[in-house]
Amino acid sequence: MSQNATVRHSWVLRHRPSGEPSPDDFALREDAVPEPGPGEVVTRTIWLSIDPYMRGRLREQQTYAVAIQIGEVMTGETVGEVIASGDPQFAPGDVVVGARGWQSHCVTLADRLVKLPRQGAPLSTYLGVLGMPGATAYRGITEICQPKAGETVVVSAASGAVGSVAGQLAKRAGARVVGVAGGPEKCLFVQETLGFDDCIDHRSMDLRRELTASCPSGIDAYFENVGGAIQAAVFDLLNPFSRVAMCGMVSQYNEPEFPPGPNLGFVVGKRVLIQGFIVSDKPEKLAEWRALAAPWVADGTLAYREDVHEGLEEAPAALVGILGGQNFGKLLVRVGENPT
Repeated sequence: MSQNATVRHSWVLRHRPSGEPSPDDFALREDAVPEPGPGEVVTRTIWLSIDPYMRGRLREQQTYAVAIQIGEVMTGETVGEVIASGDPQFAPGDVVVGARGWQSHCVTLADRLVKLPRQGAPLSTYLGVLGMPGATAYRGITEICQPKAGETVVVSAASGAVGSVAGQLAKRAGARVVGVAGGPEKCLFVQETLGFDDCIDHRSMDLRRELTASCPSGIDAYFENVGGAIQAAVFDLLNPFSRVAMCGMVSQYNEPEFPPGPNLGFVVGKRVLIQGFIVSDKPEKLAEWRALAAPWVADGTLAYREDVHEGLEEAPAALVGILGGQNFGKLLVRVGENPT
């Protein structure tokens, strides 16, 4: 799908899915590329981020964010090039992050955009390792898990955009880090590229036994991205005064009704801290994280992996895939070419 200078393509919600979403739940619409009003900026999308949280936006009932309504454009953060501006802070040719929408062109209030440097890290990283996923890992590890040298930290979805950074941060703090991922290839990446001490395949016939063998001293901190059977196995091994950062529960996002939770009576006796968090509660953490992590990305000491789909038409299928664990690394859609 080419980016015509006068035509905008947008994916809108056609049906509200029950259970696993389908590409048929979305419709592709065309209209004219709009002109910006005062204080607005029009961008040509280069990169679109696909993230598990998007499934929650498709539910009719309100979660922590406003649901997408039937006929509305699907949400998603983008990196784009400014093509028209109604605000003096931005000029055509600037590259920015912060515009939202499964669209070839977005109209955004200028105060929601951040200008990106032309040199340095690849533009795609501002939606992944240097973007919301990286900042999420940073906040969950530093504020909640607080790993210490010699402790054992477990990270679920360890090869994903958030888990991969969370585990590397725990390693920097001196902890022993065990990942949980889906399949031998992902587990090998987690150990050999990301530097985790071990990685358990959650498809194992006996996940609990393998996790117990890998964590002989118990678990001091857990970064939760998945829930379900992985969470149950980890909770059995939590040490007194352990910390659990509740980031996501992707295993249940497609469930029409959330399953009943585990009996948490052990939390009292073991004095376990379990805290949910949403990265947008502290938006200042994103700039803090980028300043800290950009040199690590530049020198290669913070590893990352991207899973790229080509073309805006691939966005619905990409969302279905990430909810089924089919992605390997940060999931992105390349919508347009990088500016020369």
